[in-house]
Amino acid sequence: MSVMDVLLALGAIVFAVSAVASRRVARRVAPVVVPVLVVGCVVQWLVEGFYWQFAPTYVLIAAAGGLVVAQAKWAADPTATRARRLPLTLARGGAGLLMVPAALAWAVVPVPDLPRPTGPYAVGTEIFRWVDRDRPEPATDSADDQRNVIVQAWYPADPAGDGRPAVYLDGLNQLPEQVTVLPGLLMRGYHRVDTHARLNLPVNPDRARWPVVLFSPGYGAPRAFYTGLIADLASRGFVVLAVDHPYEVAVTELADGTIATPRQHFPDNDPDGSRYMSGQLDVRAADLRFVVDQLQRPDTLGPRLSGRLDTEHVAAVGHSFGGAAAAAALADDPRLMAAANIDGTLYGTLPQRSLRKPFLLVQSDYAETEHSEQFLDGNGSLLARSTAPGFRFEIAEANHYSFTDAPRFLADPARFLAAQLLGGARGPRETQRATNDILVAFLQEPLGAGRADPGAAAARYRDIHGGPVR
Repeated sequence: MSVMDVLLALGAIVFAVSAVASRRVARRVAPVVVPVLVVGCVVQWLVEGFYWQFAPTYVLIAAAGGLVVAQAKWAADPTATRARRLPLTLARGGAGLLMVPAALAWAVVPVPDLPRPTGPYAVGTEIFRWVDRDRPEPATDSADDQRNVIVQAWYPADPAGDGRPAVYLDGLNQLPEQVTVLPGLLMRGYHRVDTHARLNLPVNPDRARWPVVLFSPGYGAPRAFYTGLIADLASRGFVVLAVDHPYEVAVTELADGTIATPRQHFPDNDPDGSRYMSGQLDVRAADLRFVVDQLQRPDTLGPRLSGRLDTEHVAAVGHSFGGAAAAAALADDPRLMAAANIDGTLYGTLPQRSLRKPFLLVQSDYAETEHSEQFLDGNGSLLARSTAPGFRFEIAEANHYSFTDAPRFLADPARFLAAQLLGGARGPRETQRATNDILVAFLQEPLGAGRADPGAAAARYRDIHGGPVR
C-alpha cells in the first residue's frame, strides 16, 4: 500500500466524518479538499491502475461531496421543514455507513510489501516450464496430456548484473475467481509486488557450484506465496527450486501458455479425503524426482544456471502438504541428501517409512494451530523410525500461515486483528527468518557446507523449543 493510497483513503474518511458530524466545517474545507481528493484519485489511477479496494473510497468521496452540497442548499432555505429535511438526514446516515466498507476494503492491501532478503547475496530468478514425457497428466481427461512441472529457480546472483524485475504470480491477467485465500480480483495489482529478485541475472561467481534446495508449497498454494521465505533462503547461498504442481495449485502457467487451475477428484467413498491426499502425495513426490532428473541433464537449466548447481548436494523442503512431499521424496530418492517438513501432515504409509538421511520438522505453535493427531503421530513415527539424525522445533506464537506471504496480504490493523483471532502474533518476518536460520544450520552438513548446530540457531530466538530427536 503506497503513501498515496494511505493519504487518499484517510483523507476520504476524514472528510466524510466532517461532512456527517459538522456541516459548518465540511462546508469550509470542501472547496479545497474535494478537488484535492478528486485529482489525487485520478493521479493514483493513472500511476498505479485501478484497484478494487479503492472503489468504496471513490463512492465515499462522491457521497460526502454530494452531502456537503445538499447541506449547503438546505441551510440556505429558511422555509425548510423538518419533514423536508428527511432526505438530508438519510443522506448523512448513508455517508456515515459508507465509511465502513471504505475502511474494510483496505483490510486486504492492493500491493503486498515483502521483506527484503537478509543474506549477503543479491537474488536472481528464472522460470522453467518443463514437460515430463514419461508421465500422463492424472488430473485431465485427455490421454494425450503429459505432466507439466513448473519450477522457479531463486539463486545467489552477481550484484553487478542487470535484469528485469520478477513478476510475483503466474497468470495475473487471467486469474481465477479464487486464488487460495483471496478473490482473484483483489490481486490485480500484484504485478507491482517487489520480489527483491531480478530475472535472468548472472549467477554469483563466489562459488563454482551452489547447493540446491527443492521447495514444494502447501496444498493449493502457488509457489509465489512463499516468495519472502524463498528469496531470503536464496540470499543465504542456496539455489532454491520452487515447484508448482499443476491442477492442484490455485493458478500456474503451463509450458504451452495455458493457465491451469485446480481440478480435484475426491472419491465419494473417501469421506475424509485421505485416499485422495495419499495419491496426490505420490504425484508430488514424482514431480520432485522429475526435477532432480532434470538437474542431471546438461543444459536443462539454460546458459546461466547449467553447470553452476551442485547436483551432488540436493535437499527437499516444503510447507504443509509440501513438507509431506519433501519427506516422501527423501524416502524414495537416494539422490536427495536431506529433507525438511515445515508444519506438514503426513499421509499414506509415509509415517511407517524409515529415513536414512537427515530430517527436520519445524512446526507452528501447537496451541494456535491445534495440530491433528495425524500430524503429531505421523511425524513422531517418522522421526522415531529414522536411522539418520532428526530434529524437531516448535515456534511459539507462529500459526500455519506465518511461514507464507499470506499475512502480508493484509493491512497492519487487519493483520493485528487476525493475529488476535487466529494466532501468529510473532509475525511472518520473524517466523520466516527463524525458520531459515534453522534450515541453513540443518542443511550445512548434508549439503557439504560444513558443520552447524540447528539448536544453536533456534536458541537465538525467544520461545523456540526442540532439538535433536533420538
